[in-house]
Amino acid sequence: MDTRSLYTPLKEEGLTTLIVRYDWKTDKGIMYAAKEWEPDIKWSDYGKTFYTESFLTENDIRLSNRETRDLYEKYGLTEYVDEIFELLRKGRFFGLDCYYNSQKDWRFTANLHSYILGRNNNEHAIYTGGIRRHEKDEPEIDVIVDGLNLGRAQSHKDVAANLPYGGGKITVQAEQVNLEDKDELGFLSYALDKVRFFTGPDMNYPVELADAMAEFTINISAGLRNNPIGPSGGPTAWGIECAMHKAAKFWFGDESLKGLKVAVMGLGAVGFPQACYLIEDGAELIVCDKDPAPVQALKDKYPNIVIEEAGVDEILNVEADILCPCAIGGFITEEVIDNMKFKMVFGAANNQLHATNKEEEIVLAERLADRGILYQECWVQNIGGVMAGTEMHLHREKADRDALMEKIQKICSEKTEVNLRQAKELGITPTENAYRSVENRIYI
Repeated sequence: MDTRSLYTPLKEEGLTTLIVRYDWKTDKGIMYAAKEWEPDIKWSDYGKTFYTESFLTENDIRLSNRETRDLYEKYGLTEYVDEIFELLRKGRFFGLDCYYNSQKDWRFTANLHSYILGRNNNEHAIYTGGIRRHEKDEPEIDVIVDGLNLGRAQSHKDVAANLPYGGGKITVQAEQVNLEDKDELGFLSYALDKVRFFTGPDMNYPVELADAMAEFTINISAGLRNNPIGPSGGPTAWGIECAMHKAAKFWFGDESLKGLKVAVMGLGAVGFPQACYLIEDGAELIVCDKDPAPVQALKDKYPNIVIEEAGVDEILNVEADILCPCAIGGFITEEVIDNMKFKMVFGAANNQLHATNKEEEIVLAERLADRGILYQECWVQNIGGVMAGTEMHLHREKADRDALMEKIQKICSEKTEVNLRQAKELGITPTENAYRSVENRIYI
């Protein structure tokens, strides 16, 4: 197993911080490491006796770019650093902010794609994107690739949703957080505020994390108690449903989903409400989930509807009009495309194409088009969740669910309709056109 880690020198040298920056305009990258706090710091005091701006050690260490690179060479990590800079280069990323908690051996990484939309938004937060947990023993390079891909998608989501934030993703390699442990919550909150990032709990974190961290930071919103918006999965699914009607009209000639067979891949926080919307719109469903409980719950909710079930390893090979992915991304490879029996792939999962940059995505999108399968880049339509998070972040208890859902319907429907029409007129895939339409807002 690949055990290389950016955090190894931090752990071994008593450091806390690594900052990695890349400038795609000049193709120059720098990195610097530091000791910014003492190992016995009491994180439960964050926001009470100290803040992100506080001086937390009299024994601080600041390593220059050259000194930091020499440190990573000392630990045999030069090629690994070069590999990470190549990922940043290909995706035109801003960089990584890494914070190491030696008390718990936790590794907090902010995967920062673009700050452009957030730099002058008159708010504390510059970036937005989910916070996702990975196990400590997962290969770090896989975690970084996942975080970077999601951060890049978030930048494009923010443009599609007309939101004034840069795009990124928080990944934390740690055991499950103890919601009663104020030191764990304080550390996560400190690191989140340090990178000026507002977020909501994502994969492998409980929604209750938002309430637990709210004592320490205002930069976590989705999942709060007395949340007038409710879980963000519902707004995400609503946006997919509205956009799917427009895609159905474009591809099948009719906005109605009635009678279309849809394979829903995953019945989690988004997939379950997605399946409900599809059933209520008259679609016929084939569903799968690694957990049998939500499948049964869906059947119990609609006892008079025939709902087919497929195994997780079978769903990509069933015959259906539409594949609606609502689980983990990165599963659409060349081999998967060649064996698909769908006419459209249209769902909520992030980064559905198995790629690490735009160019690789366009190649796979063209392969889908060559097989007569309609595919639109996921961030055009799966923006309901981030719109819900923004509504809560800005308005808290005054957030308006009805107004939000109306806005989601309008934006997801209109952007899908325009993207598909423009792509057809230009003779390119909807994926390529989606990128063409937003990149002048990100790369300036």
